[in-house]
Amino acid sequence: MAPALMSRNGVEENDNTFHKFFETWLAEQNQELKELVSASRDVSKDNNIVVEERVLVPLIERVIQHYEGYYGEKSKYTKEDVFGMLNPTWRSNLEGAFLWIGGWRPSMAFHMLYSKSGLQFEPRLPQLIRGITTGDLGDLSPDQISKVDELQKKTIREEKDSSEKLAKVQETVADASMVELSHVVTQLMMISGGGGGILEEEVEANLATKEEGLVIILQKADNLRLNTLKEILAILTPTQAIHFLIAAAELHLRLHEWGKKKDAATLESRILIK
Repeated sequence: MAPALMSRNGVEENDNTFHKFFETWLAEQNQELKELVSASRDVSKDNNIVVEERVLVPLIERVIQHYEGYYGEKSKYTKEDVFGMLNPTWRSNLEGAFLWIGGWRPSMAFHMLYSKSGLQFEPRLPQLIRGITTGDLGDLSPDQISKVDELQKKTIREEKDSSEKLAKVQETVADASMVELSHVVTQLMMISGGGGGILEEEVEANLATKEEGLVIILQKADNLRLNTLKEILAILTPTQAIHFLIAAAELHLRLHEWGKKKDAATLESRILIK
């Protein structure tokens, strides 16, 4: 029997949950990162458009398919357990602090793009002044910057729409039906001296309507995440796309790694205190 996985809170999780899939997906992303870095080095040596198209395009398509597979699998689990997907225990507390509707905030992709662009622009400024193109994210054209800017504005509007819809669903936890139901159950518990099974069907039916709303919102948020990634890559050249995907994988993997270390250190300090 395979060993149980541990959540960030030190609680065992069955190995057939999304946690197992996520850990496997991370290992695959780490391997893809190595391939992306290797490909970027090969192309920078050759500086050949033909090599760029032949080597990079298939790799970019494969990485996109990997992201599509992730969100496809996540969609299945969302329908089964939306509450768990919105509060993912397979994420570290560090990652959890920066989550937006169960995942990364789509507009963050633009901040990462501009950060990486600036980091690559500065050391290559002398080359760019001499008219020598670098081909990486430090060499974005005015047209590309304009398209990225428009996409960023559209993404932020869609983010805001989803955030507002989530707020409306969250507010229903205190609607009249929930307040009345919680009061009736409390009264019955006081009378009977127990709480098991009291109005269980009514509770489940009430929560089910809220769960349905959360499923729709989470799936919409995941679609926005995936579409934002694809649309950014469509604006970039293959070489620039490789550098963007490298930055995305590095940030994702390192944050997960740093977060796990912090959680382990926190857990260890609590044990020592006890």
